[in-house]
Amino acid sequence: MDAQSRYHTLLRDPTRRRIIQILGEQKKIGFKELKQTLGLGVGTVYYHLDMLSDYLTQDKQRKYQLNDHGRLLYKSLKEGTLPPSALQMSETFSHRFVKWLFLSPLFAKTTKPLILFPFALIILMLGALGSALASSQSLLFFYSSFAVYQFETTAVLYLFNWISLFLFSELVIYVFFKRTRGDLQLFVCLAIASFPMALFPYIYLFFSYEIARYLLLLLQIWGVMLLSSAYSFSKGLRLDKSIVISLLVLYLNIVFLLVTGRLS
Repeated sequence: MDAQSRYHTLLRDPTRRRIIQILGEQKKIGFKELKQTLGLGVGTVYYHLDMLSDYLTQDKQRKYQLNDHGRLLYKSLKEGTLPPSALQMSETFSHRFVKWLFLSPLFAKTTKPLILFPFALIILMLGALGSALASSQSLLFFYSSFAVYQFETTAVLYLFNWISLFLFSELVIYVFFKRTRGDLQLFVCLAIASFPMALFPYIYLFFSYEIARYLLLLLQIWGVMLLSSAYSFSKGLRLDKSIVISLLVLYLNIVFLLVTGRLS
């Protein structure tokens, strides 16, 4: 990607332009102060800082400041020497269908996670209830086609799967990206991301096994996409990084099923 295209990608978002302007004017700023100035959630601020990582540096107090490339970018922005198209291009996923495919408008509201927390619990409870009604044990992105446990145990195991995913995600994101904030937002985002898998038991109840099996594949793909979106919004990871974690989760899910003999 050439410098011109790089600028287009970075500066088409007003938040990133504002971060460059704030750092250009104030020289240094801490994460907490920047978050308060922008009025955005932890994950959102982290995301934009990650996108601007080639233009930023941190001092010994971990305050953000512009590096040499960042100062040149600020100068160009201040003097208005950047092409107008750099400021007018639409956001990635600006197409309405793609935005809703990733549930971006809904995830964007999780910056205030307490508001959506009841909604997140409803999704989890519907998934647990559906799994129990269909007598189909949840194995995260897969379902066992035969009943092993009683109604209550099957429901509890569904919840256990997604709580375990939350804890695993927290660990992986901390180890590799040192992101420690946004825990409640991550939980809410993961619950929203579980919607496709929460939907499957009801499909299994009302459609034939062959139809349900093919629909499961589509729901799994959608679920991985939503999981990537959840990591991106809650922990501020770029989509390329969040997709890697999502695929790691799917890979470990498959390995576990193979080792336990639940996937042939």
